[in-house]
Amino acid sequence: MPDISSLSPLMLGTLGSLVAGLMTAVGALPVLFGKIPSPSIRDLSLGFAAGVMLSASFFSLIIPALDTAEGQYGAGMIPAAIASAAILLGIGGVALLNEFLPHEHFETGPEGPSSVSLRRVWLFIMAITIHNFPEGLAVGVGFGSDGMAGGMPLAVGIGLQNMPEGLAVAVALMGEGYRRSQAWGVAAMTGLVECLGGLIGAGITTLSSLLLPWGLAFAAGAMLYVISHEIIPETHRNGHQNKATAGLSIGLVIMLFLDVWLG
Repeated sequence: MPDISSLSPLMLGTLGSLVAGLMTAVGALPVLFGKIPSPSIRDLSLGFAAGVMLSASFFSLIIPALDTAEGQYGAGMIPAAIASAAILLGIGGVALLNEFLPHEHFETGPEGPSSVSLRRVWLFIMAITIHNFPEGLAVGVGFGSDGMAGGMPLAVGIGLQNMPEGLAVAVALMGEGYRRSQAWGVAAMTGLVECLGGLIGAGITTLSSLLLPWGLAFAAGAMLYVISHEIIPETHRNGHQNKATAGLSIGLVIMLFLDVWLG
């Protein structure tokens, strides 16, 4: 059996993000078997996902970006400026996708350009795709920056937080009238875009060492946008703020633990 650690960063980033994305399908399995969790449990789980992403953004992406930039340019203003600019670019990049791609959220309705020609389910898929792409990008950047040590904590953490997201997507689709098998299939499909994000993230960071701090902080900014614009508002919409905050706290410290342990 080949040694996984001997694979190229590009292959590691692609495979790692694929495995993390497939956890979306695993998380959606309860819609096929057994009782569907209550809305409060789903909000707690999504809060957990937000905590994992928040922790990963800072401890697995922003801090390594600053360290890498300091190694390239020395301590001072330049590393801080690079990280700040790249974070804002990541936020702006996902915001532009959110603005110009037609999509629809389960609670707040349609966003982006007019999309009357698209079936509603495809609008949902686009919304989750916009959401998931930055996560795959982060995993790919992690593997591209430091191989297994840089990517494994992110792959594990993102995989964990994909599970409640997959369940939330499947349950919401069932609420729109889709059969259990259809809801699971669509939820599984939304996770596969992370593989593309992983390939791009790993590819960019392996092209040039100068791009590494930019890629790390850009991925962090993209995830921060998703946390603030999508996940936290969704978890607070139905009056389950306390459970969502508890989930966020648990997710944050678990991801911190994984980053220190596995990194």
